[in-house]
Amino acid sequence: MDPANGTRVQEFILLGFGVGQQKRFWLLVFFTILYVFTLAENVTIIVLVVLDAQLARLPMYILLSNFSWLEMCYVTSTVPRMLFDLASTQGIISFNACFLQFYIFFSLGCIECLFLSAMALDRYLAICHPLRYPQIMSPNFCYALVVTCWVLGFLWHIFPVVLLSNLSFCGPNVIDHFLCDPGPILSLACPPVGNFPVISQIVADTSLILSNFLFVVLSYGAVILTLMKTSSRGSRMKAFSTISFHLLVVMIFYGPVATMYMIPGRESQSEVAKLVTVFYTAVTPFLNPLIYSLRNDQVKEALWRLRKRKMRILRR
Repeated sequence: MDPANGTRVQEFILLGFGVGQQKRFWLLVFFTILYVFTLAENVTIIVLVVLDAQLARLPMYILLSNFSWLEMCYVTSTVPRMLFDLASTQGIISFNACFLQFYIFFSLGCIECLFLSAMALDRYLAICHPLRYPQIMSPNFCYALVVTCWVLGFLWHIFPVVLLSNLSFCGPNVIDHFLCDPGPILSLACPPVGNFPVISQIVADTSLILSNFLFVVLSYGAVILTLMKTSSRGSRMKAFSTISFHLLVVMIFYGPVATMYMIPGRESQSEVAKLVTVFYTAVTPFLNPLIYSLRNDQVKEALWRLRKRKMRILRR
């Protein structure tokens, strides 16, 4: 395809995992099961918060239910397409569909960064400022925080995605990945690409990731210092148990993201890139509901109340 005569790439080919037919089948089965369980876990959390009056008015669970909805959107932005390619063996995706996936996937990733910061803010106010917490973290404020995360997340990547989509792509059109990731896409752009599109993407990603990660670290640092100074041993252990699961979610999100997009040269290692991307696109959304619900007495009590309510309805 020659850019001089106006011809440009109309579709891309996603190579996927580059394995044989038998391994593709088992990958299809594995990721299908993982996807179904991920949706089921997150739907369960949302239903619990919506149906349980006690959880529905707690700021942490308002944020958690919206976070679960985000996780469902996040995993759906990539995994169904990956399953389709594993089943069809073609991997053809149109130019517009590729950049739409790129935009939605990265926007949802930005929203997840913001949600983790919002949940860190909730824990900071609850533990460091308990007297002011009910007034600050009101339900209205929580919903305003949720809307802000969604709007800002979808606005954040508009300029980089528009900029990258207007580059010249004159062939080849084969992306060595299972999704439309900016690294492999940029490698297909016709020279000279220039530094501005690359720099704009790096700045957009790095500024958001670093600022939110720093906010989370400072928030939980203040929480830990407060617990060490003021809490009794029993309440301290209970609070540490709660925030440890929050910190675990933060680590399994930011660790792979930092490996992929903030360490130079990683994008050239395609197999490593695919493995890391699989972890934070498919595995992390599966683990997060388990982590937040594990050893969570309020969730267990809500499940028990919902079960008793269902039993009473069946007896009538």
